[in-house]
Amino acid sequence: MHECMSGVRVWGLSCPGSPEEVGRARRWTREILRGSPLADDAALIVSELSTNAIRHTASGWDSGSFHLAVAVSTQVVAVSVTDDGGTGTTPKAEHQNQDAEGGRGLDMVHAIAHRVLIHSGTQGCTVTAELYTDARLVGRSC
Repeated sequence: MHECMSGVRVWGLSCPGSPEEVGRARRWTREILRGSPLADDAALIVSELSTNAIRHTASGWDSGSFHLAVAVSTQVVAVSVTDDGGTGTTPKAEHQNQDAEGGRGLDMVHAIAHRVLIHSGTQGCTVTAELYTDARLVGRSC
């Protein structure tokens, strides 16, 4: 286990791939992180990643779902959303012009999180955003 995640607690939630579930995932994340100064940032990230899963992958299809994990240690809060795949592409931040109506979600996640990891596999893609509880960790390989 990585030194920055020692003593970690992990929660998981699976949601049907409907837009209403994004709000549930956001509320669930806030409840887990209640009292943490990172709760609002983590909830916003979960909202963006869950929305992307529903809009851009098989998670939004009739039988689709997305899966959320929240891992908390004394130094890091990591939120991960795993989609059902079906696109054959890996999510990437695309800098949109100011008139674009969409396409800024992953850019926003990159701006809020201290580190973003994207893992694609045959069964879907997992995007993990890490928020450090201590600003001195920024720049370290946590």
